[in-house]
Amino acid sequence: MRLTGYAAIAAALALLTLHPFAQSRPLVAPAAAATYQRLLPQIERIKVFDHHAHPAFPDDPDVDAAPPPPGKAPLRFRDDNPEPIAAARALFGFPFADLKGAHAKWLIDKKAALKKEKPGPQYFNYILDRVGIETSAANRVAMADYLDPARFKWVFFVDSFMFPFDNSALASRNGDEAVYMPLQTKMLQRYEQQLGVTGLPRGFDEYLAFISRSLEDNKKRGGIAAKFEASYFRSLAFDDPPRQAAASLYEKYRAGGVPTMDEYKTFQDVIFRHIITEAGRLHLPVHIHSSSGGGEYFSVRGVNVLNLENVLHDPRYLQTTFVLIHGGYPFDREAGLLAAMKNVYLDSSAVELLLYPTEFKDMLRRWLEMYPEKITFGTDAFPFGDALGVEEVYWLGVHSSRTALAAALAEMIAAHEITEAGALQFAHMYLHDTAAGLYK
Repeated sequence: MRLTGYAAIAAALALLTLHPFAQSRPLVAPAAAATYQRLLPQIERIKVFDHHAHPAFPDDPDVDAAPPPPGKAPLRFRDDNPEPIAAARALFGFPFADLKGAHAKWLIDKKAALKKEKPGPQYFNYILDRVGIETSAANRVAMADYLDPARFKWVFFVDSFMFPFDNSALASRNGDEAVYMPLQTKMLQRYEQQLGVTGLPRGFDEYLAFISRSLEDNKKRGGIAAKFEASYFRSLAFDDPPRQAAASLYEKYRAGGVPTMDEYKTFQDVIFRHIITEAGRLHLPVHIHSSSGGGEYFSVRGVNVLNLENVLHDPRYLQTTFVLIHGGYPFDREAGLLAAMKNVYLDSSAVELLLYPTEFKDMLRRWLEMYPEKITFGTDAFPFGDALGVEEVYWLGVHSSRTALAAALAEMIAAHEITEAGALQFAHMYLHDTAAGLYK
């Protein structure tokens, strides 16, 4: 879950202790309780399109282009929360009340045996079937041969195109950037190798052409969308400087030298706009991380979705589909209003993990009451460790979201906002149809 820092969550999960109470459920208004009980079994049968996840085994280095450094875990992921162990129990029949010592080894061995029983793509296909997911978007550096391309759709990263110069000044700003910047450089070199390019092109026009060719190549390799994690590195306030300003900076720093922060921002603003224009041409939706994130230095102010308003309202980009990944949280109200744009969609991934179902229910209800056809489901499932991995997070994300959704819809019915038939239509749109429709 990008909202907290994977390392902190992994440490917390490793110490989980199961207490004798059930999985958390949303509090439902008394007038909606009976409707909730009717809706939930029907919603649990809907096959899911997971719009955002990081499927991988724990030792897969291609799971993310920018795995964040340690950060403090929120309450739901601390070592006294039993929910992820409940997921292990549901998926693997985990029989113990904690993950200490031999108990953790039991779960690791159980998964290893299942992987042998279901080799290659069979294992993760089985996991998707168990949690009720039809298709999962796979945010990864590259796809793995153990992921079935019929079930897992590749979303590739594009931030590295904004960092072609000497990034030492950025890497020295803080401990987070010391982790991120070398990985961005490595990612750009990987794209160069894919196209047989040695070093940066000589001119700025050639560099833009290289970016376009890379996008085209990734689409041919199965990519369905381009992903920005830009808010981990800078503000989402992308200005509109003249193209020549970026060209001059490219000429100045292509062969060496360290740009100032202001110079790099100007260059990045131009590159960002080139990428989203080309994504529109190629019919590749653009995914933008738009919520608070992990690490010790993440800027919540910088990730405010209103920073993107000038871009989303720009008529030059009407052919580009934008997905606000993680729904802009904690600016989810603002994100909901931005979904008024015909080419802007919201993804709720990770928020259902950060928040308990009662609070998540309220967020979903606000969105459903505005633009129900523009919101999509996601888990942000990530492999935290050998014992509790992406499998349990898939289960927890699906389970939490189904219960919160049923509660939100039941309360809307009780308030005479929608009918029960309309509620089920909204459920199908949120859990599957809207996201599936974006990718035909």
